Amino acid sequence: MQVVETIPALRAARAALSGQVGLVTTMGALHAGHLALVAAAREENDATLVTIFVNPTQFGPNEDLSKYPRDLPRDLALLEAAGADLVFTPTPALMYPPGFQTAVAVEVISQGLEGGHRPGHFQGVATVVAKLFNLAGADRAYFGQKDAQQVAVIRTMAQDLNFPLAVIVCPTVRESDGLAMSSRNMYLSPEQRRAAPVLYRALLAAGESYAAGERNPEALESQMQAVLAGEPLAQVEYVSVADARTLQPVTDEADSPLLLSMAVKVGVTRLIDNMLLPGELNTRAGLTQMLGGEPPAP
Repeated sequence: MQVVETIPALRAARAALSGQVGLVTTMGALHAGHLALVAAAREENDATLVTIFVNPTQFGPNEDLSKYPRDLPRDLALLEAAGADLVFTPTPALMYPPGFQTAVAVEVISQGLEGGHRPGHFQGVATVVAKLFNLAGADRAYFGQKDAQQVAVIRTMAQDLNFPLAVIVCPTVRESDGLAMSSRNMYLSPEQRRAAPVLYRALLAAGESYAAGERNPEALESQMQAVLAGEPLAQVEYVSVADARTLQPVTDEADSPLLLSMAVKVGVTRLIDNMLLPGELNTRAGLTQMLGGEPPAP
């Protein structure tokens, strides 16, 4: 596995890779969810390129940039064991040099949900991912469904800007008790960690109701709120029932796929989770079906 830190070194190393290349962009603090993306990239491509970059432009003024977990030696050891071929570890000064003044904004689908609670977040995400797409020259890029709105923003950006790569969405990877894997989970105290799976329990409750025939968005939302209200450590930021493709709120009964999503603070740690309905969409095949098929690699 080769590790590079500069753009010329990345371009030289990328040119030496033969065949199709799969890209996994990360902010480090790797967990099994990231490694599942690396595994998919390895299986479906000839070489795998991973980036590790804690992107400052997607953090708000009161968010945890300075405290975000960083352990590059550990991450590199995990990636080498996972079979990554090339890892790019740029610095903020490299990605945003003096005089940098360009941003990528995906206007509509970034509004509401996370976008409504984290102003500027998705502009920071879209900008850095556009730069990494440009630098990596990959054939496929892999992202997890846990960050559902982020996936929608990146897919839209890639399509609108004609990036010559396929954006592949993979299912959320969970702990044995259902908690969605996230680098921020390490902030949780033991008591908070025991409370955190309440997000998944809330999603499951609404999912079971949907499977039994419930289609009223307010009823589904109320069920999630009721489960969350039963956990004293959970501070709800939002709970949403939205159209799974447009992310627009759903107010009437509909047969189109739904995205249940939420942001909840457990202690000071902000957790997000989501579930697609019907439940069979929460698989690689289901995600592919809902999104209209995976775009072919160029």
